[in-house]
This record gives sequence, structure tokens and C-alpha cells, in this order.
Amino acid sequence: MAKTLYYNGTIITMSGSEPESAEAVLTENDKILAVGSLEAVQAAAESGKHQDTPILKDLKGAVMLPAFIDSHSHITAVARVLSFAVLQEAESFDGIIGILNRFKEERKLEPGDWIIGTGYDHNNLKEGRHPDRFILDAAFSENPVMVTHASGHMGVANSLALEKMGITADTKDPSGGRIGRAGGKNTGEPDGYLEETAFTGASSVIPEPGTEQLGRQLQAAEQLYLKHGITTIQDGRTGKEEWKLLKYAAEQGLLHADVVAYAALNDAHELTEENPAYTGAYCNHLRIGGYKIFLDGSPQGRTAWVSRPYEGEPEGYCGYPIFKDKEVQSYFETAFREGRQLLVHCNGDAAAQQMIGACRMAADTTGQDPAKTRPVMIHAQLVRPDQLKEMERLSITASFFTAHTWYWGDVHLKNFGEARALKISPARTAIDDGVNVTFHQDSPVIQPDMLETVWCAVNRISSGGHPMGLMERVTPYEALKAVTSNAAYQYGEENEKGTIEPGKTADFVILSASPLTVLPEEIKKIRVLETIKGGKVLYKSI
Repeated sequence: MAKTLYYNGTIITMSGSEPESAEAVLTENDKILAVGSLEAVQAAAESGKHQDTPILKDLKGAVMLPAFIDSHSHITAVARVLSFAVLQEAESFDGIIGILNRFKEERKLEPGDWIIGTGYDHNNLKEGRHPDRFILDAAFSENPVMVTHASGHMGVANSLALEKMGITADTKDPSGGRIGRAGGKNTGEPDGYLEETAFTGASSVIPEPGTEQLGRQLQAAEQLYLKHGITTIQDGRTGKEEWKLLKYAAEQGLLHADVVAYAALNDAHELTEENPAYTGAYCNHLRIGGYKIFLDGSPQGRTAWVSRPYEGEPEGYCGYPIFKDKEVQSYFETAFREGRQLLVHCNGDAAAQQMIGACRMAADTTGQDPAKTRPVMIHAQLVRPDQLKEMERLSITASFFTAHTWYWGDVHLKNFGEARALKISPARTAIDDGVNVTFHQDSPVIQPDMLETVWCAVNRISSGGHPMGLMERVTPYEALKAVTSNAAYQYGEENEKGTIEPGKTADFVILSASPLTVLPEEIKKIRVLETIKGGKVLYKSI
């Protein structure tokens, strides 16, 4: 590939603690050769081993940054939901049924075929609660139906689906999960609602499309990330089926962005041992980055594990853990001894404390420094200031789902009260305490829209118009670091990605305007014009 010289735009390198810009960038193949003034970069192109006539890339006043890096999502889940009915716009039970019926007709589904809907949020339904099997049964008596909550932590099945899942009145609640019961009792006929491990375990019986079809859906999912300027993508909990799909895609040359998979440590530990070619450098754009575990659930679903009760809950309900302390410590010990990174899903502060304590104890028992493997607290919604200080000492990255301020800020105010709700995703405090901070969207929970997330972190306002803790706002530059250089550090790829510097990979995003100069409230209106991976244009807006 010939050299390319980018010029005539605003080039934000993201290489310093304060914004730094360059007039031009020179690349060759997939690497950056030179960065600086136009005169100096032109001279580099014409001298020594760099001597060649480069292709000129006129940015025409646009803004170039290092490509965005997804610090937590689930690309295989994004691929799968492309074959599901999307329920995000539903405002009532009738709305859910209407969308499912249209989906059934469009897909020409026959009696006995599964109907899957995804993305409803009971907080946004006029009924103010989850649907149940009776609602679904009335509309679908011949098809098994499952609808999944926007959080991905719960869902509702109709009677035919429950039958296929083997869930009856005699089925006991699994550890770390709950089966809803008619009449609200702890025992008795299931009402269709499934929570946490009851949901994830039962949904495994749903048939999947063939590998080739899933491969095509994975390509479409990758394109969705590229559309938003992302060239490094995560699969944040990879089981055996997810790995089968990712490995197939890699072997068939279907991946063009880099994908980092994290094996589910509690039930897919063997993936790291069975796939050594993928545990170091990327192999056909795929690598295994380490392990993932869940410690609690969803704050908007009231299953996150907190140290103080939810508002309005009887008997001091605080959510619940998934594992015992010793189990979590053993998972950390495994990761430390193997020298692998561990991502830990923690929404509530009680879960965060369990992770911190397990990390500290495992470091003592194994003699391993956590800094070597860089553990990550995923979501960290309700993490406390005292916990952030301990996270800094243990080299734990805080990867915030900061868009919660917009999407569920009003729900958090209801669930936790103002004092706690205004401190969700405390990025300002974390940065000030020296914690490495990254931002993510947990797709398919929401779209992998990095600019919207930057806007959320800078403005912190709820969809209902309520300011969501202005003391936790960050600057636009800090927000950009969270999705570029800080995210590269989280992956241990800071020498290859995250900034525009000589020797690094030519991964860029070209924007219609600079997040550093537009009004803060205008950031989410900025458009991605192009996404470039390893010097190749993988997305270009029309």
C-alpha cells in the first residue's frame, strides 16, 4: 500500500494530558510514520526510507482523532439480536404485542417457531411493570415467546417457552437468580418472569440460526460499530457458542475491526487453554483478552447489589450477589496465576466491595501485583469515593456505563434517592483519584455510539431533564481520552493504539466537528464521516 498523507484538517493526537494537535499525519500500510507540521511531514515523506509520493488525503476542514475503542460490549449479542424483534420503542404491553405480531408476519413464522423480542424497559411502560406469561399467552398460543429486558439481566417467557425451558411450579430458584411466581409468592406457578441466572440459564434452550447466518449477522454488527468510529470491539462474556461464532468469523476472514473476547470464567475457562493461537497477539483480528465474571445485576432492574436498601422496598431489600466471597477470590487467584486480565461486572457498591476485597486477598495469596493484569470493574455505577481510592491502589480500571445518566437517570432517582443517584458513574472523582477511566455502552443494551457517550459524560443530564450530578462532569478532552488512550491502556495496547503517534497503528476516526470546540450540548450532533482501520477505510458516510 502506498503512503498516505492526511492534511488540511484538525488532527487531535490525544497523546498528552492536555489537547495537542498536528497539521499532518503520514502513514504507510497499517502504521503511522510521522506526525507534526505539514512541512515536516512532507519532508519525512520525501526523505530516506520514507521517500515516496504519498496519496494525499485532504480532510477538508474535518477533525481526525485516533479511532474509538470499545471498552465493554458484546458483539456476538449485537449480532444475535439482529434476528430479534426490537422492543425499545414499546410504551405499553399492547405496544410489545404489536411489535411481536408485525415481526411474526414479516418473518413468516409458523406455529412452533420461536418469537424473540429484545429491549423492552418496564420503567418506560405505562403499566409500570414487567409483562407476564398471561399477557404473552393471550396473543401467542402457538409460538414459544421470550422478551428480554433492555438491561439483558431479565426477561419474560410465555407458557410454551417455559415448557421448553423445563420450568414448572416445582422448579426452584437457582443461585443468583429468581423465577417470578403468580401471586408474588416464592413458590407456585411461574408467571413467566425470569431474573439473572434464572433468565440466562433458561434462555440457552432458544435455537440459534446456523453458523453462516450468524456470520453474516456478525459482519452487520461489526459495521454498526464502524459506523460509530470504533475499530477495537469487545465480546464481554464469551461462552462456547460465542467463541464458535467468533473463531468461525476469524477463520473465514470476516473480521476487519479488532475483536477482543473475554471467556466466561465460571463456565468457559477452557477456552484460553484450547485456543493458544488467540491468547497472545491478534489472529485474523481476534484475540482472547482474559476472563469475565458477573457479581450482581442491574440497578434499573433493582437486582444490583447495594449496601443500603433501594427506595420503597420492604424489609431493606438491597439486591443480591451472584457468588460468595471465596468464589470471587478464587476467580481472581486463577486470573492472577495465569497472568490474564479479569473483567468484573459490578453495578452496586456492595458488589464493588466484593470485587475489591477479592482482588486484594488474591494478590496477597498469589503474590501477584494486580497492575500486571489490569483488572477492570465493569459499569461501577454506584462505586463510592472510598472504593475508588482502593481501586487506584489495586490498579483497577473503572469502565463506566456513563450513558446511564441519560437513559436511566430518572429511574435511578426513584430507585436510590437523589444523594446516591446523582453520584452514579462518578467519573470526575475517579479521574481526580488517579483511576484509569474508560466509557462504554454495553451494546446491545444501547447503540455503540461513542459521541453520545462523550456527550453524556460532559453534560450529565437525564432524559427527563434532571441534572445528574454536575460535580461528576468531565471535560470533553477527558471524555475523549476515556474512549481512546485510556481504553487502549485498559487492553494493554497503549503502545499500538489510542493516540496518533509514530509507530502506532493507523486507526483513525474522522468527524464533522471537534468535540473540544463545539458547545457541550452539541457534541452528540457530531457525525462520523469515516472510520479507518490499519490505513483502510472501513466506513464512509454517504
